[in-house]
Amino acid sequence: MDEQARPDASARPGPVPGPEREPRPVSPPLPPPPRPVPLPVLAAPDGPLERLVAHGARTVGTGAVWAVGDAGGTLGRGCTGVLGQGSCARQAMGPDTLFDLASLTKIVALWSCAGALRQAGRLPLDRPLGSYWPAAAGHPAGEVTVRQLLTHTAGMPLRTNFEALYGRDRAVVLAGVLAAPLYRRPGTAVEYTDRAAVLLGHLVESLAGAPLDELAGRQVWRPLGMADTRFGPLGPADTARTAPTEYDRAAGSHLRGVVHDPSARLLGGVSGNAGAFSTARDLERFLTALLDPPGALDWVGPWTAESLREQTGGLAPARGLSWLCAPGTDPAEGTFVHYGFTGTGIWLSLRLGRWALLLTNKVHYGRELQPLTDLRNAFRRAVFG
Repeated sequence: MDEQARPDASARPGPVPGPEREPRPVSPPLPPPPRPVPLPVLAAPDGPLERLVAHGARTVGTGAVWAVGDAGGTLGRGCTGVLGQGSCARQAMGPDTLFDLASLTKIVALWSCAGALRQAGRLPLDRPLGSYWPAAAGHPAGEVTVRQLLTHTAGMPLRTNFEALYGRDRAVVLAGVLAAPLYRRPGTAVEYTDRAAVLLGHLVESLAGAPLDELAGRQVWRPLGMADTRFGPLGPADTARTAPTEYDRAAGSHLRGVVHDPSARLLGGVSGNAGAFSTARDLERFLTALLDPPGALDWVGPWTAESLREQTGGLAPARGLSWLCAPGTDPAEGTFVHYGFTGTGIWLSLRLGRWALLLTNKVHYGRELQPLTDLRNAFRRAVFG
């Protein structure tokens, strides 16, 4: 209730005179929440997850690939349906199907490379960008911090509209992102915008002295054996096992092997906000490494622990660093998620020591979101409680 709606304190009655009132009975403490079902039970052949995803994917109208695991690796996986319409209707979904990750690029590429810089002491989270990055000095973007970019509290414009505003030259687009007036004062609201990831990707590339695709390959994907993960556009062999996304009028066909996100496509297919393609098999390796970091990636453990805590100071929706506190959960439960617009999603819980992924290409069939939201929420409840 807001302060103006409360009754005036001076008008409240005082204590009632007379005999001492009996104390109210103390309610027994609430029992702890039940622990989620063990993953091997959930993920058994023809078990709860297989049935849930198969039914949910039919309702959503798409195929799907899913997997769950812990620090020891994958404990179960499954797939249902086909890659898409037309000729793709003859291809079944599988662990080697390539998906346009859309905004999962923010995790498997950008967040990871930012973490390597952070642990090397080269990426301050709370200093204004303009205080150490010459490209941002004197521009509105120079006022914001990396923490605000990662939590979507930087106050940047909510839409990209890059081509209409800046044209098609990559350098001019990035200059426009730096110079764009802020939408609101940084730190006052959580408002998801791809501009934050585009700007952070530009910063990471500048500090590391290499393009994001090269950095991600060298620092994350190759050390983890993620042989299928790469930025597009993809070659013919990889395109042939890629789930198609949306119909593109300019191309005259459904996009396949070319990034769906128009901002990332304008920037040449390599951007902090989107552009990466991957398979369930590779993402299983990635998520397992976040729970059991290999020695070759000594930054993973500290960066993951720092990121999977609420960082938005009570603002809603609660976010960690890049990761979102899973809808329907309390931040204290420690279940985090990131979604991709094309229909992808990954979840991680350090508290429970488990991870999950659910990959679809929902956008290939239409943009109605609620059926996919329902499936995602049911999948999260089954795996994480």
